[in-house]
Amino acid sequence: MSIRSIRSIGSIGSIGSSRSARTDARGAATAVVAAVVLGAFLVGCSGAETSQGPGGEVPYVAPSANAAAASKAADDAAAAKDAKDEAKANAEAAEAAEAERNRPVAVRDAFAGLQATLNDNCTPGSSNCAYFLGRVHDELAGLDKSMKADAQGPGHFKEPIARIAALRKTLNGDTSTDNLEKHRSELIGTRDRINTWMQGHPEDYR
Repeated sequence: MSIRSIRSIGSIGSIGSSRSARTDARGAATAVVAAVVLGAFLVGCSGAETSQGPGGEVPYVAPSANAAAASKAADDAAAAKDAKDEAKANAEAAEAAEAERNRPVAVRDAFAGLQATLNDNCTPGSSNCAYFLGRVHDELAGLDKSMKADAQGPGHFKEPIARIAALRKTLNGDTSTDNLEKHRSELIGTRDRINTWMQGHPEDYR
């Protein structure tokens, strides 16, 4: 074989080797590009919602947890309503009890309380005068309230109501023991005059 033939064969071998190297390099580059594209696709999918639920970036809440939260909220709302209803019922009961306590007694019962003081008395300046005079005043005030609330109307007790009003004006809102002792005669006199009037009008309170 001639030297030219050998050179030709060598040249052909070199060309083949170069083409093979370029082919390998192109294949490697293609593989790298494909890997990058696939990685980007996977990253995009990880942050998106899938048919199975939210992606990895969204916290997953189990349906049972949602149901438990809803049940607790319903229980809390029911408990709050029960507490509100109970508070309302208690307030209404307290109001009714207060109204009952403040409801005037029958005129005959109020007059009986005033009559119970007829045999009582006290020495001016003594320790029991505070109780006695205070009680007479309270019994007169209670009788006045009962007469005004009576179903027959205050007109049936015009004179007693007028006498109590006059006493109230004399006391001028001061029900201290000192002031009651100062107006002792007016207080006791009002009690006695009303007792006499009531005894003469039994049909108005019995």
